[in-house]
Amino acid sequence: MNIIAVDDESDALWCIEEAIRKAVPGCDLKTFTNPKDALEHAKWHFVTVAFLDIEMRGMTGLDLALRLKELNPKTNIIFVTGYSDYTGNALRLRASGYIMKPASVGQIQDEIENLRYPPIMQHLYIQCFGAFEVFADGKPLSFQRTKSKELLAYLIDRKGAAANTGDIIGALWEDEPVSASVCSQVRTVFAELCKALKAAGADDWIIKSRNSFSVDPDKISCDYYEFLNGNVTALNTYAGEYMSQYSWAEMTNGWLSHKTNYGG
Repeated sequence: MNIIAVDDESDALWCIEEAIRKAVPGCDLKTFTNPKDALEHAKWHFVTVAFLDIEMRGMTGLDLALRLKELNPKTNIIFVTGYSDYTGNALRLRASGYIMKPASVGQIQDEIENLRYPPIMQHLYIQCFGAFEVFADGKPLSFQRTKSKELLAYLIDRKGAAANTGDIIGALWEDEPVSASVCSQVRTVFAELCKALKAAGADDWIIKSRNSFSVDPDKISCDYYEFLNGNVTALNTYAGEYMSQYSWAEMTNGWLSHKTNYGG
């Protein structure tokens, strides 16, 4: 479960963070003292629950809740505040819950158990042998751009090794020279990839820093990684084809073929 907590008072934020970690052990929790930083995070990451203070400098919790709902209407908003005056506004925003400070572990557990939009867990699996495909609960995941899907395939092929913009252009736009126009296309394709993964609850697959893109292999279930780990079923699944729709995958396919036929 992906959770954010936002409070511009660091001591108050620490208290709600401690309570959330005890109430929801194992959750992916990010905390912010600046509402704008929380909003930027939500643009790229799926947020299941947002615990928001209401009276904050720069942007109120009510305003932040509206912006978060614009990004994802199914985000559960839980206000954590020292004021009871905002109950009506919270209800009009269709907030999931309203907790008076100081929040207790029991209060948070009660709110999590009664979310307005309970999280829907999708089982995601990557097929690399044969044609590359991403399955969500057994159905192919939709990508707005075919290049976004190919970019994911390329990053998975690299097994967590970082790729820069030049690497990506060389593989996915092999006939195009590096230019401002193509670099802009890479940024658009990457944004669409993040959007598709976010909608599937898999935004943590991607690791991005300045001009560096990679995947976290530990977060991804796929036949290729299972093959590399010696999984017998995956070893038997490979039949000489790997990401067959992508020419840049031929080198890995050759290595897989050699490993299958000769071992080592």
